[in-house]
Amino acid sequence: MKRLLSIRYTDNAVSFALLLLRVALGLMMMVPHGYPKLVGFAEKADRFSDPFGIGSTASLAMAVFAEFFCAVFIILGLFTRLSTIPLIVAMSVALFYSHNGELFRDGEKAALFLTGFIVILFVGPGKISLDKVLGGK
Repeated sequence: MKRLLSIRYTDNAVSFALLLLRVALGLMMMVPHGYPKLVGFAEKADRFSDPFGIGSTASLAMAVFAEFFCAVFIILGLFTRLSTIPLIVAMSVALFYSHNGELFRDGEKAALFLTGFIVILFVGPGKISLDKVLGGK
């Protein structure tokens, strides 16, 4: 209990916290958002939102790539910083396009995801990651 109330921190505690953040954000993005888009791709392709004017099928493919595959990479801590970029774009689109920037209403979840992925972009995956195993810092 004394350690939990301390204002000091250790590298191991930070690495564990980053692992927890990566796994939680990755799973919460992948399971309820990315996976349904992946398995329902054919049904959703014609009517998916097209914020960039590239076509609804291409927009859905980019969303699936970000919300499923990049989320898996973040969970594993593999290509972590690079994998946050598509998710930051996807959550920015969700917040500012789909939810009209309504930060404290419907866009709250997208804003929380966006903030978490920006944190991971700046801080990196931590020691408990495949990036670290493969020689990263």
